[in-house]
Amino acid sequence: MPVSAALQALRPRLPFVPDLAIVLGSGLGALADSPEAKAGVSVPFTDLPGFPAPTVAGHGGRLVFCEFEGRKVVLQAGRFHFYEGHPMALVTAPMRIYGRLGVKAVLLTNAAGALNTAFGVGELMALTDHLNFFGTNPLIGPNVAPGPRFPDMTAIYDPAFRARLQACARDLGQTLREGVYLGLTGPSYETPAEIRAFRTLGADAVGMSTVPEAIVARHEGLRVAGISCLCNMAAGLLPQPLTHQEVLEAGAAAADRFEALVRAFVRGLEL
Repeated sequence: MPVSAALQALRPRLPFVPDLAIVLGSGLGALADSPEAKAGVSVPFTDLPGFPAPTVAGHGGRLVFCEFEGRKVVLQAGRFHFYEGHPMALVTAPMRIYGRLGVKAVLLTNAAGALNTAFGVGELMALTDHLNFFGTNPLIGPNVAPGPRFPDMTAIYDPAFRARLQACARDLGQTLREGVYLGLTGPSYETPAEIRAFRTLGADAVGMSTVPEAIVARHEGLRVAGISCLCNMAAGLLPQPLTHQEVLEAGAAAADRFEALVRAFVRGLEL
């Protein structure tokens, strides 16, 4: 994935260099249609060399540069998934671009299935850590300077960001769960046997994104926060099949609470 070509096409259209990137996952893209976003500069993925159009419902496929809660941000509406057949270099290309632009931090959001039976559908979960079950690592291959060859991932999801998310949730009267996210390739949903195994390993939620992005963002030196919208209970925990429509509907139902939390998190954020 030639990040340099995408950067070259993007730079002339930038109204500013954002401090923060916010990646909007399945069903959580309403922020990209907010008044602030409409007043900003929107760049479709397809305007950037090597960036294809998204193929998944609920993923808008554009970068929006705007003033948001007093901060210069880029809203990433949609993402590229490994299960679409894209190479890891494309899946994580936005993180490389943010690093090269000088973005300081990224908030990664996703729709996930809940494994922890204490959690409920529609709740939000701050990521404390992750388990990489993609069968690969996005850093495989020649090291991309100036990142280190062997980057530390001890605190991949910034503890100070997580504490701020919790404080914002309390102020809003929200309950924000915390837990470990397990990332899989998809696109098939997990079997009940797999879910039982993942719960034994300590996973609280499961999804098909975020992990590669978080690894590359840290390699680029960005601080990372993560929020999952728990859009369904994982396979075998309830007596019904899983559908993507269920994910989109649960994301839409949680949209107002999600937006309020993100706005509170960004407002006055110190980077």
